[in-house]
Amino acid sequence: MSAALDEFCGSTFWNASFLARPDPDLPVCVERTVLVWVPLGFLWLSAPWHLATLFKKKPPRSPLSSLYICKQVSAGLLFLTAISGLALTLAEDYGPSTGSSALKNPLVLYVNPVLFAVSWLLVMLLHEGVRRREDAVDSGSLFLFWLLLIICEIFPFQTLVREALTEDVIADVPRFCLFYISFGLQLIALVLSAIADVPAELRDVVKKNPEAGAAFISRVTFNWFHRMVVNGYRRPLVQEDLWELNETNTTSHINREFEEVMNRELRNARIRLKQKKKKTSDSKSGSDQNGLAKGISQDVLVMEEVGEKKEKQKRKKEKKAREAEYPRSWLVPTILKTFKWVLIESAVFKLLQDLLSFASPQLLKLMISFTQDKSIYLWQGYVYAVLLLIVAILQSVFLQQYFQRCFVLGMKVRTAITAAVYKKALVVSNDARKESTVGETVNLMSADAQRFNDVTNFIHLLWSCPLQIVLSIVFLWVELGPSVLAGLLVMVLMVPINGFLATKSKVFQMKNMKLKDKRMKIMNEILNGIKILKLYAWEPSFEAQVQCIREQELKVMRTFAYLSSVSTFIFSCAPALVSLVTFAVFVSVSPDNILDAKKAFTSISLFNILRFPLGMLPMLISAMVQTAVSKKRLEKFLGGEDLDVMAVQRDSSCSSAVSVRRGTFAWGSDADPTLRNVSLDINPGRLVAVVGAVGSGKSSLMSALLGEMHRLSGSINIKGKVAYVPQQAWIQNATLKDNILFGSDLNEQRFQRVVEACALKPDLELLPGGDQTEIGEKGINLSGGQKQRVSLARAAYSSADVYLLDDPLSAVDSHVGKHLFERVIGPKGLLKDKTRILVTHGISFLPHVDEIVVLVDGVVSEVGSYSSLRASRGAFSEFLDTYAQEESEKSEDHKDSASDTEQMDIVPEGQEPQADSPLEDVVSVTLKRENSLRHSQRHAHRNGSLTVRRSSSARSKRVSDETKRGQRLIEKEAMETGKVKLSVYLQYLRSMGWVYATTFVVVYFLQNVAFIGQNLWLSAWTNDSETYPNGSDYPAHIRDMRIGVFGALGIAQGFLVFVGTLLLADGAIRASRTLHSRLLSNILRAPMLFFDTTPSGRVVNRFAKDIFTVDEMIPMSFRSWVMCLLGVLGTLFVICLATPFFIIVILPLGVIYFFVQRFYVSTSRQLRRLDSVSRSPIYSHFGETVSGLSVIRAYGHQDRFLQRNRATIDENLKSIYPWIVSNRWLAIRLEFLGNLVVFFAALLAVISRETLPSSMVGLSISYALNVTQTLNWLVRMTSDLETNIVAVERVSEYAEISNEAEWVTDDRPPGDWPSEGKIRFEKYKVRYRPELELVLHGITCDIETTEKIGIVGRTGAGKSSLTNCLFRIIEAAEGRILIDGVDIASMGLHDLRSRLTIIPQDPVLFSGTLRMNLDPFGKVSDEEIWKVLALAHLKDYVGSLSAGLQHEVAEGGENLSVGQRQLLCLARALLRKSRILVLDEATAAVDLETDDLIQATIRREFSHCTVLTIAHRINTILDSSRVMVLDAGKIVEFDSPSALLRKQGHFFDLAREAGVISAQYTAL
Repeated sequence: MSAALDEFCGSTFWNASFLARPDPDLPVCVERTVLVWVPLGFLWLSAPWHLATLFKKKPPRSPLSSLYICKQVSAGLLFLTAISGLALTLAEDYGPSTGSSALKNPLVLYVNPVLFAVSWLLVMLLHEGVRRREDAVDSGSLFLFWLLLIICEIFPFQTLVREALTEDVIADVPRFCLFYISFGLQLIALVLSAIADVPAELRDVVKKNPEAGAAFISRVTFNWFHRMVVNGYRRPLVQEDLWELNETNTTSHINREFEEVMNRELRNARIRLKQKKKKTSDSKSGSDQNGLAKGISQDVLVMEEVGEKKEKQKRKKEKKAREAEYPRSWLVPTILKTFKWVLIESAVFKLLQDLLSFASPQLLKLMISFTQDKSIYLWQGYVYAVLLLIVAILQSVFLQQYFQRCFVLGMKVRTAITAAVYKKALVVSNDARKESTVGETVNLMSADAQRFNDVTNFIHLLWSCPLQIVLSIVFLWVELGPSVLAGLLVMVLMVPINGFLATKSKVFQMKNMKLKDKRMKIMNEILNGIKILKLYAWEPSFEAQVQCIREQELKVMRTFAYLSSVSTFIFSCAPALVSLVTFAVFVSVSPDNILDAKKAFTSISLFNILRFPLGMLPMLISAMVQTAVSKKRLEKFLGGEDLDVMAVQRDSSCSSAVSVRRGTFAWGSDADPTLRNVSLDINPGRLVAVVGAVGSGKSSLMSALLGEMHRLSGSINIKGKVAYVPQQAWIQNATLKDNILFGSDLNEQRFQRVVEACALKPDLELLPGGDQTEIGEKGINLSGGQKQRVSLARAAYSSADVYLLDDPLSAVDSHVGKHLFERVIGPKGLLKDKTRILVTHGISFLPHVDEIVVLVDGVVSEVGSYSSLRASRGAFSEFLDTYAQEESEKSEDHKDSASDTEQMDIVPEGQEPQADSPLEDVVSVTLKRENSLRHSQRHAHRNGSLTVRRSSSARSKRVSDETKRGQRLIEKEAMETGKVKLSVYLQYLRSMGWVYATTFVVVYFLQNVAFIGQNLWLSAWTNDSETYPNGSDYPAHIRDMRIGVFGALGIAQGFLVFVGTLLLADGAIRASRTLHSRLLSNILRAPMLFFDTTPSGRVVNRFAKDIFTVDEMIPMSFRSWVMCLLGVLGTLFVICLATPFFIIVILPLGVIYFFVQRFYVSTSRQLRRLDSVSRSPIYSHFGETVSGLSVIRAYGHQDRFLQRNRATIDENLKSIYPWIVSNRWLAIRLEFLGNLVVFFAALLAVISRETLPSSMVGLSISYALNVTQTLNWLVRMTSDLETNIVAVERVSEYAEISNEAEWVTDDRPPGDWPSEGKIRFEKYKVRYRPELELVLHGITCDIETTEKIGIVGRTGAGKSSLTNCLFRIIEAAEGRILIDGVDIASMGLHDLRSRLTIIPQDPVLFSGTLRMNLDPFGKVSDEEIWKVLALAHLKDYVGSLSAGLQHEVAEGGENLSVGQRQLLCLARALLRKSRILVLDEATAAVDLETDDLIQATIRREFSHCTVLTIAHRINTILDSSRVMVLDAGKIVEFDSPSALLRKQGHFFDLAREAGVISAQYTAL
């Protein structure tokens, strides 16, 4: 081979003597063959891919860019140089001047120019290929080719220069010139290939997304991201600064790809499931046959109970079997198949990086032998240093490309799952829906999808970790032989210990989560019922409850922290122990084994590599286990049954608008039918009423017509589009206008007509932004009646053909109901030509409908017109009689309330009682309602759940003033921006305690000193190998001392880490305790105003998310940060110790590092914030969709919601993607710095090899190899710490709200105060906030002992404000209130509030025992409580409960009827025995029986008290001593009822409207 090449070149191909000298050089033959063929070979291999596009694609229309022309010109010129070279050779050999005897040129001078000429033509073709490729701006392979070529040409470059310098004359001038000309052209080509050539059609895209126009080198170094980083450094980023996504990263693209594969896989999985079912059923049926007869005869004999038990067990089994029956193991294959290319690419990068990581220790070994053996030439040292740099740079590039792909893959997997879950939720059947609540489904989207995201980030470690472990062991075996096994054994032993600790920790974590949930539940209740707590002065009791749970939580946390500090101790001891055991065994086994620097430091750097996979594997496995759970849940949900699309047919040829033929429907495939044998025919344009008692299946009929129910038999046909108004209005979080338009186009006239017909005009005038007012989540700032009218308006606007109206009139007052019926639903209304099916309880409407359908227990019992049904005396007339009595009573009560309700103002969030309970959709409400049909609940359903809230006009004014500014009800939550202030860190350290903080840092510092000491000791130990070159005369005592000290220092490190972690744990728990107690006590002392303007979710977030961060995240970040910082400083110290010159390098590197870090942290922090801000809309939109499913399906708007969901996810991806890239941007820059540190450490070692012992070289380079990771971590930890410390800022923000007045002052009232119960107002004025108008304008009046005062007035007259003032919920602006001659402003709030009693409008109960709800401080004996319960007519009920007074009340009192809750509030009032009672009358929440009971009890039991009643129904206060009539915050009349009626003033008008006035007064 060599001889042939010699002949080909005309000179020697290889001779070792070329390198064995101080100034080495390569033979010319190598330069002309190998160094030419390698780059050209690379070019030819990569060419086919580009050429393919050349033949496939037509050339683009756009004109040629100047860059393209330059590239082609430079290639053309190179072609000319090649041709010139060939011509020159030919001329020399065959020209006229050459004699025939002259020596011919060697073959290589013919071959090379031809090769080059063909290659340059190929390059020109490739340039054109790149131009034709879509969206391509440059070619990576071409850039690499030029780079490779230049590197290879450097050798002949210096050879030619050397020759010219040594011989003072240039031998071959033409070739010399041609070489340098072509070298210059190649340099130009390299530069040109590094520039992106953005075609004109891509320019707009590139503006919005620079990545699309990034050149190869920019893609590798993530340089294109630079603009975002600089922006983020200059000012906090906002959503508008974020770039558009690449097409491949958008939700629709990911979802499309994922769904194609998913549908295929799911089909196969379902087929597999069917086959499995078939097999099991076959085997079952065989064994069941003979057992059947026996079973029957036995069953008769067995007692019923046993049968029941068996039945229960059987049901349980069946249920379990049913739950197990879902298509399995298709999700992971789907993910793998969808994203296979990304997975393959990232795997290649990971493999290359893994292999390269083992090159560094080998180079380190060569470096050490270079410093030991002084006969090695100096240039080899420089080569090693450069090689170390190159290997490190390649490793960084591969690693970052791998991470980039994996993290983007994780993001895509999460997106695909989120989108799939959303899409599935829109079509899921009721069976599948019953199995998971709204919360669980949202969890699939947030938690489970996130789990998949996290696992896919590190999925390749499954094969990479074992590979790294195997390679490490192989290389270590080479170094140290079998003694490696000792060290390995120690490592393997660590795994089960860590596993054991991990399982133990998990138990504590679960405990902790339970306590956290418990604490959050109480917090939620406190915030929802804060007004009651304040009115009753019960805050201390609840504060104590929360603190008690919190203490348990902290106790568990402390145990958990101690456990984890044990595992930290083991983890930090591990490396020291492993190296100790290995080296000790190695040295002890045989005297010939000498530990020299080469062996020691190569082994240590290999052990360092080994640490990572061993640490990661257990974590990865536990993550896989968690993901397996998520996989199950997702497969079950996504593989569930879809809703039967064919349940309702849409045959337009049918004559009737709605027809049902013998339909039997159930709520689930295995539930009992709710509707049986229903047949209906409804002609177009008819108005049909559906009536029946509660639970007779009216709502179910609606759901059946919508196709929401499971059809057991029969058929339904509906002609045309459907509009649907559910019983509980579903309102989106959007503007009022968008809620009505619901995706239709705006037609202003029609919109105004609908608004007017639905009686929304007056509301729009009251709402601050008119129809542009933003409605809060779940319609929080609308009253029940307003929500229902908006829901009706949506239907009216939608111009459908068939209208299904599920009792829309029950939530509004009678006169509004009448208006809606006349203007919208009735025979003269907006919808008069449409088909309308109306479920109603309102008897007054029935005479006006075309047809009435009467339902009894799920069967249609009668159909006909009003008169014909009336005459037939069937179920219908019974229904009429039942409801007629109630109606007459109700209408009396309602009339006054009507005038007074419907000018409803906006209720601030947190005031509306039913708003915070999760809004349920019709289906789940109906399912629940089937189970409980108590009498009292019937009323609750009709009226209670939609209590129309009214409150003083003052508040509406206040809110409207406030919202005029932003037309927003609630201030937008402040998102922190910019750098976190130092004071926040100090505040956290202060709450930790300075002693803890400082000792912790000192202990960690000592640990680091021990670590460095141990390594210096090792380097001294390896120097012994030079003192005692042959091992036999190495003294044993020295050896033992070396091992002993080395071990001791290792153990000391572990011990110090352990102590440090314990100190930190105690300090952190102390900080958690302080911060939480301050937050809690301050929130409870905040004035009512704060809760009115702050959504409870925001406060809950402080107690949940932020306290969690303070508890768990901050201590971890803090510890890692301190460790990283000390690690970096230690490394730099060691390198400086070895080569003091390194200090010069540190300064510039430090400056660069500081800037990179500052730039990164500010951008990354802001991107994280944007991520969390844009993530919540995904979940809230999803929650909203799930709760309004039946409405969305009825209107057929699934696609619009899917679009909206995609857009929402995309908004979120816009901040996640840059965040992923920002981490890569940072990592590649820091790793480059780290690589420079390695390079300089090596370079300085080469320079000063005369003075440096080899052990120090090994030490400083092995340290430097580790610094890259640590530098990276340090920045990440700084960033994490900054992100997390924000929680402290947020917690302290709410811990510093201004408080209401003191709870208890020194000026305490006498013990029996108020003994008489006299109240006196003196020129009393009040406003809600300093900048707002007065609500009460100078009220003056006297109320005597035991007087019964009724307070009336229209909405906004100031009735509620009066009671708020009495309890000092709002403080006086002027004037004062005296009770028994004492000014109430002079005493503490609790002294005042605990001596007055109020029965509030909404009965609020807290979860806990009944006893706790009556007497939270436990001051009263049980007998007294029983006495009070008897008076409140609850004794029998409570006596019947198994737990009696200890009966657990559910959250919000859900497990008691509304009537019972009201009676409990009465019992509370009776217990307090105060002389003054305020009665804020409930609107409509109470049925009439309960109401009479309450009124009678109050008359009897509170006869000796002063009673103030805020009346909404005039007839309840006709027997008062006096009536106070308020209007616009002034008292306009104040006298006995009879006197006021005679006077015919304000009170008379109110009474007339309520229909209370009897004929005699009118006659007067």
